[in-house]
Amino acid sequence: MTQDALTGWDDETTAEAYATFARTFPMYSASSRDLAARARLTDSHMIVDLCGGTGATAEAILALAPPAAQVISLDSAPAMQRIGRRTLNDPRLSWVSAPAEDLAGHAPAHGVDAVVCNSAIWKTDVAAVFTAVRRVLRPGGRFVFNIGGGFAGVTHPHAQTRPAKPSLGSLIEQIAARDYGTPPATASSAPRLPLTTVTGYLAAAGLTLVETDVTAQHTTMAERRAWLSIPVFARPERGFSYEQQMAILQEAYAQTRPDDVTITSWLVVVAQLDGSQA
Repeated sequence: MTQDALTGWDDETTAEAYATFARTFPMYSASSRDLAARARLTDSHMIVDLCGGTGATAEAILALAPPAAQVISLDSAPAMQRIGRRTLNDPRLSWVSAPAEDLAGHAPAHGVDAVVCNSAIWKTDVAAVFTAVRRVLRPGGRFVFNIGGGFAGVTHPHAQTRPAKPSLGSLIEQIAARDYGTPPATASSAPRLPLTTVTGYLAAAGLTLVETDVTAQHTTMAERRAWLSIPVFARPERGFSYEQQMAILQEAYAQTRPDDVTITSWLVVVAQLDGSQA
C-alpha cells in the first residue's frame, strides 16, 4: 500500500522523489523565498525552519540570513534530512530530527528571531505547535507560515476568473471510478484550517496576527504530474498500489497538455510575539 502525506515522509524513496521535485520545479523554492522575505531576517541571529524536510526553505532562509546567524531545520523524518544533509552544506545550518510540537525542546526560550514553516502546518497538532513557537520566539519575533487554499478555504482571484479545465486530480478520480469502480471523493463540507481557527489558535498561544495574504501559484500540468508522482501525494489515496496510481496518473496526464497552467491558492499568515508578552 502507498503511504499517506501525513506519516509517509520517513522513507528514502519518498525523500529522494521530493528532493528531485524541489530541485526541478519552482513550487517549493518560490514559496520558501516568499515566506523567508516576510520573516524579515536581515538582523536575525537564530531562525527555525519548521517541518524543514530536505531543506528547500532552509536554503531560502540562508540566502537572506546574516553571515553570523544560526538556522535550525527541524523535521520529524530523518530520511528527508539525510537527503538535505547531502545537498545543502552551510556551517550556519543545523539539522534536528524531532516533531514540530517538540520545537521548544530544541531551541532557546525566547531566543529565536523567526520561525518559518512552508506547506506543512496543517499536518501538525496546530495548537501545540503554536504554543511551542510562542515559547521560543523573542519579543517581536515573527512566525510565518502558509496553508493550502483547500485547507484554509480561500481562493485567489486569478483562480476564480480563469476558465475552468479538468484538473489532474479530477481526471484521476474519473478514471478510477470508470476502471476500478472507486466512488468519487467527497468534498469536505468545511475547510480544515480557516483563518478564524488560525486566529483563535494564535491568540490562545499568546501570539498576535500581523498580516495575512492570499497568494497564487501558477503550476503547469508537467509540474503537477511530477508532484503527484511523489509517493505521499499519489492518487487515489486509498486502495491502490503505487504502480496502479502511476498508471492512472499517466492516463489522466495524456488528456492534458504539459504547458497547461493550473492555479493553486495559499493563505499566508504572519504572526509575532509582542514585547509585552515575553
